[in-house]
Amino acid sequence: MRVAMLAPISWRTPPRAYGPWELVTSLLTEALVARGVDVTLFATQDSITAAKLEAVVPRSYSEDPSIDAKVWEFRHLAHLFERARAFDLIHNQADFPAHAFSGLIDTPMVTTIHGFSSPRILPMYAPYQDRVHYVAISDADRHPALRYAATIHHGIPLGDFAFDPVGAEDLLFFGRIHPDKGAAEAIAAACASGQRLVMAGIVQDAGYHEREIAPAIDGDRVRYIGPVGGETRVRTLGAARSLLHLINFDEPFGLSVVEAMACGTPVIATRRGAMPELIEDGVTGFLVDSVDEAVAAIARVGELDRAACRARVAERFSVDRMADAYLALYRRILGG
Repeated sequence: MRVAMLAPISWRTPPRAYGPWELVTSLLTEALVARGVDVTLFATQDSITAAKLEAVVPRSYSEDPSIDAKVWEFRHLAHLFERARAFDLIHNQADFPAHAFSGLIDTPMVTTIHGFSSPRILPMYAPYQDRVHYVAISDADRHPALRYAATIHHGIPLGDFAFDPVGAEDLLFFGRIHPDKGAAEAIAAACASGQRLVMAGIVQDAGYHEREIAPAIDGDRVRYIGPVGGETRVRTLGAARSLLHLINFDEPFGLSVVEAMACGTPVIATRRGAMPELIEDGVTGFLVDSVDEAVAAIARVGELDRAACRARVAERFSVDRMADAYLALYRRILGG
């Protein structure tokens, strides 16, 4: 089976720190190669993979301002689709622009929808659903106007996330500094509970950060450590009493939620989007509907078994499970 894996070019594949779409693309690519699948990864030139790398984009546009996103995205797409006949299947991880090419090729195509961001993108999905096999990353993120080939939850490499059976007393916010991610709500809940809060992640909304977040950062009760990757990421996720994930949008998945639980850290999350699919209320964390409920949940975190958090991730959110599910889908498409 010859598979072309189309990565986004916002970040390197795999990303150095932030870059969830590129991270999932990398994890799946490497797992498929380990299973003997002939994978060609279309990504930035500085990407790292055991697959064959095809690349025309010098660097990611989020890391290098000289890379024009629109220009290089279409150059990236052309580089793949001009070679479409060389593959049995194309797996698109780079959102809807690739659909514009789907009617020009005979090669079957799968698109993982990494979050249905807005109904405004529907015109680049609905007309192509007879040509492209859509995969949802959670049942919560399925759009009623679309047909889906499968729902496949993301998986993580459990061995990369060391289990911390004790954690620490500090709470953790881990994600983009953006209103959607509930950074201000995390600060409010932590302060009301009398607990320290560590905040990690990129500043995606500078105005919000200046108004709502920066005034609370004092280096003691609230510490901001910026984006973290590698071993620091794992230590940060594990060395927490709980992850506060008090989102203000219907999040389609939430990699940091699963990664925290893999380290043994329970998650307190708003009951929105995919959170009820990821968190077993009262076992791996708590689902809440307000900051007040989050404060009450913080007081109960000690009731939860950190080993149970890791065990649930091993059962439900491993890279092996994700890769097996995608491989089964590929075979079903090609067999059909």
